Amino acid sequence: MHWYDKLNEYFPIEEMKSQDHMETLLEDFPELYHKDEGKYHVLMYVEADEFVFIDYLFVSAESRGMGIGHQLIEKLKGKNKPIILEVEPVNYKDSDTKKRLMFYQREGFQHASSIGYKRKSLATKEINEMEILYWAPNEEGEEVVLQALVKTYKKIHTYKDTHFYGEPYEPADEAIQINAEDKRKDIFDEI
Repeated sequence: MHWYDKLNEYFPIEEMKSQDHMETLLEDFPELYHKDEGKYHVLMYVEADEFVFIDYLFVSAESRGMGIGHQLIEKLKGKNKPIILEVEPVNYKDSDTKKRLMFYQREGFQHASSIGYKRKSLATKEINEMEILYWAPNEEGEEVVLQALVKTYKKIHTYKDTHFYGEPYEPADEAIQINAEDKRKDIFDEI
């Protein structure tokens, strides 16, 4: 099965970039946007000088428990940069959301509870709210996470968006909010 089909089968439509978008990112930014693909996994990630952003991490159901996800995360941790990713809030109708959170918690990720992230899906036209998780090798704080998220949103998520989707995503300052005074509950408390 093609790598994009694996991702498209696993991730909800509102979270997916188009295949053209992802292939263009790989072609236009080979130093920044990367694909790590194997028989049982697909990892799409951004590696900037100061951080790594996991765009998509898929491990096939038949290979879960073999340590593939852990190995991929360890490989990224070896770069000694903060690792940032978006994750769905816990959905009790979808047991995978809880399993994903438990996996990232075991891997030492923290919830960036002061950062709110939501954007309109250009596929469904619905607001898609995500939580931000991060791993910080040198105890970097949420300000570093925020800067990395904004950079990724502007450079990767919205790259040629009108070309690929017929309309632009909202600006970064509308999609990414700071909740400095009112820290939200830690998402790991829900599992």
